[in-house]
Parts: sequence; structure tokens; C-alpha cells
Amino acid sequence: MAKKRNIEKEMSFLDHLEELRWHLIRSTIAVMVLATIAFIAKEFIFDVLILGPKNPDFPTYKLLCRAATQLGLEESFCFKEESFRIQSRTPAGQFSAHIWTSITAGFIIGFPYVLYEFWKFVSPGLRTNERKNSRGFIIIASLLFFIGVCFGYYVVTPLTINFLGSYKVSEAVFNDFDLSSYIGLVRASVIASGLIFELPIVIYFLTKVGLVTPAWLKKYRKFALVGVLIISAIITPPDIASQVIVAVPVLILYEISIIISKIVVRKQKKLLNTHGT
Repeated sequence: MAKKRNIEKEMSFLDHLEELRWHLIRSTIAVMVLATIAFIAKEFIFDVLILGPKNPDFPTYKLLCRAATQLGLEESFCFKEESFRIQSRTPAGQFSAHIWTSITAGFIIGFPYVLYEFWKFVSPGLRTNERKNSRGFIIIASLLFFIGVCFGYYVVTPLTINFLGSYKVSEAVFNDFDLSSYIGLVRASVIASGLIFELPIVIYFLTKVGLVTPAWLKKYRKFALVGVLIISAIITPPDIASQVIVAVPVLILYEISIIISKIVVRKQKKLLNTHGT
């Protein structure tokens, strides 16, 4: 084991680049294999997943409509009919959308493996106790990512589509959305939400390297609140209810990140005291 560690320490910069290259290659191969499977499952990917949020019977609309009706907000959240159409206006539009959607699906499904390859590259540089403490990194980070993806798909995407699809400046203007624009909206909502939900993981590592502290996170909590509201305003329709629905989970994640930061600092202090004695 010690010999292996010495070999790792003696690796040159070019050796590290070569090692990184192979990790990237394996990750890319995994994503492309999954993308090929997604490409074959075209009907499910497009008819069920991608085009699902535009249908009035999408689960989110039923839930929101039921809740809105009880609160007297039926018009805001009840999506009773398809108020827009999706079209492809370029010769290769549908094929291009098929390719890039498949690659996106491959990345989302293969995210745990991509994290695994990243961890294999980074972990040799960590101490033994750091590797032990970070043992559940892949599972927790993947779980947070998939929760974020589901949040983006079932909350952010329907709210955005419902608002933009029904918004009109005049009855003479009909909403015809371009296929690539529609898919881009779904993709951005899903992936952005997935990455935002990685906030606790990011804070964990930033605390480990000393870039942030619990006190710093508490001090700038107000600025974080403003930032979250701005992000919510960007990725959701410009109505307060939708922004609150998106902002609340992110604020909860921020508070969880503060708790995680406290735990990390507490463990670091305990470790220093142990070595000091």
C-alpha cells in the first residue's frame, strides 16, 4: 500500500493529465452507450418525457389545480387545454433534437458513473481519513442530483411551460414554439435544478479546504436569499407563487449546507485536538 502511495506521489504532471484523459474517455463512453439506448427509446423519451409537460393531464397540473382550486387561484394553475403547438422549421431539426436529447439523457442517467470516475481521479490525493469520511460522496451527490432533476422536471418545467404557453400579447397571435427552443427549456430547467441541488456537496468541499465557514454562510445568508430569489425569477415565470415554490427548496438546501459546514468544522477541530494531545 505504501509503495502504491509513493508511485502516486511520483507521478509527473503529464502522468496526471494522462490519467485524467482516461477517466474522461471512460466517462464519455458510458454516456454515449446510455445515449444510444435513449436514442433507440425515442417514443418514450419524447412522447412521455419531453412532451409530457405540455399535456393538460400531466401529474403536476392536476396536483397544482387541485391545490389552487382550494385556495381560489384556479385560473393561475389549472392547465385545461394545450395552448400552443410545437413545430420543427429546419430540415434537420427533429434529427438534431433527437441526437442532443439522447446525449442529455445519457449524461443524466450516467451521472453516478461520471462522478465515480471523477472520484477515482481525485481520491488518491486525499488522506486515508478524508477518503473514509467521504465514502458516501457518490451516493449522496447522485441522490441530490436526481432529486434536483425530478424537481426541475415536475415543478420548474410545468410552471414555466404553463405560463409561457398560455401568455399572449394579442388573441391574433398564436403560440407556435420551435422544437429546439422547447427542448432547450426543458433541458435547462432539469439540468440547472439538478446542479443547484448539489449545493450541500459543494459547501462540504469548500468547507473542507477552508474557503467557507458556518459563520461566513450565516453572515451572508441575506445575500444568499436575494441570490436564490434572482435565480428563481430567471428559471420560473414572473409570478410570486411560482418563484416561492422554487425558492423554498433552495433555501432549505442552503440551511442544510450550513449544518453540513458546522459538522465539517467540528470534525476538523476534533481531529486537530486529537493530534495536539
